[in-house]
Order: sequence, then structure tokens, then C-alpha cells
Amino acid sequence: MSIFCLGVNHKTAPVEIRERLAFSENTLPENLREICEIALVDEAVVLSTCNRVEIYGASENTQKASDSVVKYLAKHFNIQEDQVEFYSHHAEAAAHHLFEVASGLDSMVLGETEIFGQVKKSYALAQSSGVTRRRLNKLFQQSFTIGKLVRSNTQIQQGSTSVGAAAVDLAETIFGDLKDCNVLIVGAGEMSRTTAQSLQSRGASSITVTNRSYENALALASELNGDAVEFENWENELARVDIVISSTSAPGSVVKADMVERAMPKRRGHSLLLIDIAVPRDIEEEVNEIDNAYLYNIDNLQQLAEEGRARRLKQIKICQEVIRNFLSEKGIEALAEIPTRIQDSMESGKPSTSSGSEPLTNP
Repeated sequence: MSIFCLGVNHKTAPVEIRERLAFSENTLPENLREICEIALVDEAVVLSTCNRVEIYGASENTQKASDSVVKYLAKHFNIQEDQVEFYSHHAEAAAHHLFEVASGLDSMVLGETEIFGQVKKSYALAQSSGVTRRRLNKLFQQSFTIGKLVRSNTQIQQGSTSVGAAAVDLAETIFGDLKDCNVLIVGAGEMSRTTAQSLQSRGASSITVTNRSYENALALASELNGDAVEFENWENELARVDIVISSTSAPGSVVKADMVERAMPKRRGHSLLLIDIAVPRDIEEEVNEIDNAYLYNIDNLQQLAEEGRARRLKQIKICQEVIRNFLSEKGIEALAEIPTRIQDSMESGKPSTSSGSEPLTNP
């Protein structure tokens, strides 16, 4: 039994491909069970974020299992297999990949903090869905230990450490001082929260939050000392705000080009910056064709992130050394052989009294 990882990320696939492969959080437990019904796939965790879609699995034959998962993804998302070039890692390479992902070393913004929570959330969902056992439990628990170790022993988080912070950096390059800027946040999730906090820390004068759940919009607005507006009425805000940052989980566009078109005459020549950090994208591309409206999506943030990347690149070798030293002492627990008595117990469904059998614990 070994482990594998199959996926795409911001380095291997554009946002147009990643948004087609994005799993819905509402259906993910069912999707996980479907993946585990594929022949040879014994355990599974799906990590689906704006920048990556990855499937981690355990199997007796990882190559055949990952090939079968590709066929599942092609059918599930109605795409041709040759439309997407998936990367595939096996055994030690798969483990090292996850350790670097959890440590922020494989992120668009090197050292970002959001990915650590996203990995934990993905694992917890898979565990609660009953699709992880010893291999992936060990793998993900070890990834959390390593992620914390890297962040506490290096300077990988210097500078902008999140996509949200990179979006704020972009706003500053356009407007300079943000103290006179009015901001509209569309969506009240974690990405919206961290982006709004970054804007507030840089001096944004007012923040307005809208969300399909007005209660969630109110909660975030209260936390930020801002205002909330009902989702049915947020379009009116386009006439007065300077920056729109959209990050919802909607399956299609939320901010339409015609909405922006209607608002521009009321703005009296003032520019409008729109930053789309959602996958699938929230803002129609046609917005970029409107005079004085400037749209950036999550892939556009890559260029801004690169500006601060040079100083963080020096930290990569240090981080990798931290990981190597840890693994030279501890080894990759997910690939360790299972004692025969525990394996027999797992196959029979009876609990083992050996201390080598560990309960499933939430991260």
C-alpha cells in the first residue's frame, strides 16, 4: 500500500482550467465517496482551492489508481482527458509535495498562511466522510506538524503572505495611500475576511460587505467596523466605491459587465478597481473593456506576488532543510509498514489492542 497525489495548480493550469475542475463544497463528501469507489483507491482527500485541485489517495497500485482518477475527473467535469495536463506524484514524492503545500512553499504567494487552514479543512472533511484510514491520517497529521515547524523556524512569511494581501498590494500600486478609498467586499468567507483585514490595516477609510447571507455580511462588517448591504442592493454601491474585491463560491459570474457599465456615468470619471480572487471567477471579463474600469483576476496577482518573491526565495532552501532534517529523524509515517497484527485487525474490522493502532483525530 502506498500513496499518490494527482492535480493541477496555478503553475500548471490557467484559471480557465482550474475553475472547470473546482469541486463544490456542498457535494464534496459525495464526490469523495465516488472516488473511493474507483477500483484500487482505498482512501482519498480532495484539496480544492482557488489555486489548486489535488486528489491524495492510498492504493496498492498508485499508477493505475491515479489513471482511474483522471478518467473520473474527465467524466465528472465533462472534459476531455487530453485537455488537462495533471501532475502525478507517488510514494515519497507525494508526501514531500503535500509537506511543501502545507508549508506554503508551493503557493502563488510563497509562504501564504491560508493554505495551511485549507489543507486542514480538506482533511477534516474527508475524515468525517469516512474515506481516510491509516495512510492518509498519518500523512496529513504529519503535514500539519511540518507546516507549523517550517513557519516557526524560518522567515518564509515575510512580506505579503496571502493572496488577499497581494490584492491589497495591487490596490496600493494604483491608488497609493488607501486612506481615502471606499471598498466593497463581495462575499463573506475566509478569503474575504483576510483581504478586508489587510485593507483595513493599510488605512482603507470604509469597508462595505455584501453576501447572499445577510447575517454573515453583518457579522463580518461588525468585526471590521464596516457596513453591510443586502445582496439584492449591492449593485448601487458601484457608483461610490473605489475598490471591489469579490470572492464568493458562486458557480458563475456575480459582477456583470452591464452592472459596471450602468455605474460608470455616476462616478464622474473616477477609476474603479475590481479584483476577482474567486474560482470559478466572479467578475465577467468584459468589465476590462469599460473605460476607467480595471479588472484583475487571481492569475494576474501572480505578477505582483513575484515582486516580493525574490526575498522569500532565499528562504526556500532553509525551509526545505527544516523538512529534510525532520524527516531524517522521523521518516514518512504514512509509508511505514503496518505491523501484521494491526493489518489483520483492519481487514477483519475488529479493533486492535496494540498501541500501534491510532484513533482518528481531528487536526
